[in-house]
Amino acid sequence: MKTNIHKSKLIKELKEHSIKENSNFWKRIATELEKPTRRMREVNIEKLNKYTKSNEIIFVPGKVLSIGELDHKITIAAFAYTESAKEKLKEGIISIHDLMKKDPKGKKIKIIG
Repeated sequence: MKTNIHKSKLIKELKEHSIKENSNFWKRIATELEKPTRRMREVNIEKLNKYTKSNEIIFVPGKVLSIGELDHKITIAAFAYTESAKEKLKEGIISIHDLMKKDPKGKKIKIIG
């Protein structure tokens, strides 16, 4: 069994943050990321386009894939992106750490997956 040390560190930080901020949102994100990589969610850009509105903040507890186009502006954080998805979404990508700072309680963030 291989362990991604960056993923383990992130999960630990998310759990600590959820306790500090008393936030069930970040606790849920940590739980989602604890799943094995093969069970992680994968979301195409077309699904993001379909289920989001302009200027929403989105979290994908898994990987964003590049199929589809986005016709409105969103801010998105995810555990991983394909290179082509990064290219398509480059304007709206935010790191998970920056998202935790921006919305410590996770009140304005929508989970898609």
